[in-house]
Amino acid sequence: MSEPQHVPDPRRWQALAVVCAAFFMTILDVSIVNVALPSIKKSLDVSDSSLQWVLIAYAITFGGFLLLGGRLADLLGRRRIFMAGVALFSIASLACGLANAIGVLVAARAVQGIGAALVSPATLSIITTTFEEGAERNKALGIWGAMGGSGAAAGVLFGGLITNYLGWEWIFFVNVPVGAIVLLLTPRIVRESRIEGLKGFDVAGAVTATASLALLTYAVSKAPDVGWATARTIGELVAAGVLMLAFVLIERRVDAPLVPFRIFRVKSLTGANVTGILLGGVVYANFFLLTLYVQQVLGYSALKTGLTFLATAGTVIPVAGASQALTTRIGPRPVLATGMLLITAAMVFYTQIPVSGTFASNLLIGYLLMGVGMAFAFIPMSIAALGGVADREAGLASGLINTSQQIGGALGVAIASTVAFTHATNLLKTGSSQASAYTSGFALAFWVLAGLSAAGIVTALVLVRSAEPVVEAEPAEASL
Repeated sequence: MSEPQHVPDPRRWQALAVVCAAFFMTILDVSIVNVALPSIKKSLDVSDSSLQWVLIAYAITFGGFLLLGGRLADLLGRRRIFMAGVALFSIASLACGLANAIGVLVAARAVQGIGAALVSPATLSIITTTFEEGAERNKALGIWGAMGGSGAAAGVLFGGLITNYLGWEWIFFVNVPVGAIVLLLTPRIVRESRIEGLKGFDVAGAVTATASLALLTYAVSKAPDVGWATARTIGELVAAGVLMLAFVLIERRVDAPLVPFRIFRVKSLTGANVTGILLGGVVYANFFLLTLYVQQVLGYSALKTGLTFLATAGTVIPVAGASQALTTRIGPRPVLATGMLLITAAMVFYTQIPVSGTFASNLLIGYLLMGVGMAFAFIPMSIAALGGVADREAGLASGLINTSQQIGGALGVAIASTVAFTHATNLLKTGSSQASAYTSGFALAFWVLAGLSAAGIVTALVLVRSAEPVVEAEPAEASL
């Protein structure tokens, strides 16, 4: 039986807790593996070139399938796709932990990425269709944003703790009981919603969009190793561009497109996605560089490395409430710009890292700035990305903002690592010590990230709008 959309769901806050737990788990797995890589390398006896696929395989499928996952949630049911993603992610996590060969681990990580690509946009669209637009939805999105903002930092923290005390396998095993609890609770407290009257599915659009995004993620992830100017990288980027062009042409001709381009009439959505690319690039590259600096230059253990990130992860959650309240009161644009300004300040602070640095003197201020900045950036960005979007396209909007952040993250890590290691290699050739060369390379990369973050301030101020009317489209929404 249909349930009127204006009737508040009495289980909405419990539903929020369940979907946020699953979302946090998927974001955690983007970074939790970083600290465990040395242990995985030793345990499975693999080379560095093979080891990096543990990260790349997840990034490719996560970034490539997000758009498809978001639209599937709209068309087939948000709760249904959410549960399918959680089940797939949990099974793949179990396979990762049991893997006794690098090929098995990489394949399982790829499947994990597909599961995450179903969970993340479904989570956001469930929140959007469960809470009415306004202060209550903003509060829910504030909690969701705090989970996403702290997930990457918490991944490094938990990765260090779990690897040190339980072994690298348990960074995957812990997902299994969490997934089981989520699957048990979801049918009881999360209501189903979907687009009614679906007459077809844009298969050609789905194939070209997913292939283009996956190839783009792969190309930028491998570029630091094979070179940006090589025929291979250029060819892959061109092929990704051709596939995306084909996708655009297909979408203009089909009756039920995967991405109805009218959604980009919502200026806040467009502005939030442009800012999301820059924010994702800076945040993921920041954690990547800091993890390397702390371990390879300062010589911290996996456990100690993880504990340093407690300063960032522990800051995001308490500040999230203030970010949400300010966004509700004054709109997303000034809050988002403030968040990007604080992140820019953190990047500039990190450009001064020394070879013999200490946590209190050379890291703590940056960690705290990053935590506050992420809370002030992720939450208004999410609110802006969904404000003015009809409920029937909530999954699409959710897929778009998640895709922007993941593709931005892949680009940011690729650019930062290219700058850092190219500069470090040149210094090593002149006789610099490894610690000095790496530190100088990381510092230069942080200057690049500061530039990207500063560009995010501009896009937030210029492109993001505070409030817009909902852009509606044809058929009604079914809610069960």
